[in-house]
Amino acid sequence: MIVILGAVLGAAAGGMIAWRRKGKPADIALYSFVYMLLFALCGLFLTLILHRAALI
Repeated sequence: MIVILGAVLGAAAGGMIAWRRKGKPADIALYSFVYMLLFALCGLFLTLILHRAALI
């Protein structure tokens, strides 16, 4: 769940950043994709840490 939430939030954040910078549709898509990957990867590591520590 954390990974999916991170991917959705990352895509939205990346799209907003590119849109504010007056990016073309390709720029917005690229920013969305890269931020989605980064946030999902952070969510994955957070999930692993929480499971290893037996917090969830």
